[in-house]
Amino acid sequence: MDLTEAATEVLTPLGYEVLELDVSTTGRTRRVLLRIDRLDEAVVTVDDVARASEVFGLELDRLDPFPDEYRLEVESPGSKRPLFTARHFERFSGLLVKFRAAGANHTGRVARVDGDEVTFTVRGEDVTYALHEIEQARLAEWPDTPR
Repeated sequence: MDLTEAATEVLTPLGYEVLELDVSTTGRTRRVLLRIDRLDEAVVTVDDVARASEVFGLELDRLDPFPDEYRLEVESPGSKRPLFTARHFERFSGLLVKFRAAGANHTGRVARVDGDEVTFTVRGEDVTYALHEIEQARLAEWPDTPR
């Protein structure tokens, strides 16, 4: 089983959305970085991070995916928040986003979301991409109030 699927399987019933799971190695240390959000869109608290860490840590122990030691890090997305779904883009409408689409990097404000299409204002002009055309997107600014 894919680790992202494993994390999703155990954390979704607890009210968490798995935004990213990255496994990297630096020297001899393997790191598993998991970024979560709350499905109810409330702010991720320290208690949420601790709960998700405990539950996913137990699932990793059960799956035993690595032959050597690893370090599990669970965090809220913060300023590194990835955007994947239409709801993600709706939620952060009006904010600046760095994204990759059509083989190029762009920076623009989320202007609107219609179904599976997202319109960004890039250098004063509106450009629209279907969600499947957006290769990667992350917030480039943080809202004044939690969203």
